[in-house]
Amino acid sequence: MGEGSTIRILGIDPGSQRTGVGIVDVDATGRAVHVFHTALTLLANDTFSLRLKQIFDELGAIVAEYRPHEVAIERVFMARNPDSALKLGQARGAAICAIVHHGLSVAEYSAKEIKQSVVGGGGAEKRQVQHMVGMLLNIERKIQADAADALAVALTHAHARASAQRLRAGGALATRARGSTSSWRSFR
Repeated sequence: MGEGSTIRILGIDPGSQRTGVGIVDVDATGRAVHVFHTALTLLANDTFSLRLKQIFDELGAIVAEYRPHEVAIERVFMARNPDSALKLGQARGAAICAIVHHGLSVAEYSAKEIKQSVVGGGGAEKRQVQHMVGMLLNIERKIQADAADALAVALTHAHARASAQRLRAGGALATRARGSTSSWRSFR
């Protein structure tokens, strides 16, 4: 990412009743700016398969409109109810298919990683995530919980990619430093 360039990140919090969607723009310094958020409400559908189609269609429309560069999604956690876990996995699959259909890849983060990144603790509650997302993105009104979780996924990806860039930059500096040291030794 060059000087002055911005990366648009789409975050997804998959659900079988509501799927959260959040988009942020991140500049070269790592500063994130809120672009869009919503919760896709799926309960009006007559069948579960129509819910999956709604996720696929609406995420596709959001990708077409907002044109994200990168996408991140929350990993499925093991629910107590196997049927709920299966439905959540299917909703997540519909979301991933919608993204891949548009030629984008998907990064995955666990709920614990997301909470750690945004709140500072892996055991944070939903309202803490909502509050911190609002503070980090300067959103004054209360954010719907699923949409806040999706924005938290996008912010987590922004933090992860910034850390990876710093590590790559540090590695390049270390390689140059080793190269200059070995050059210096050859002149002895």
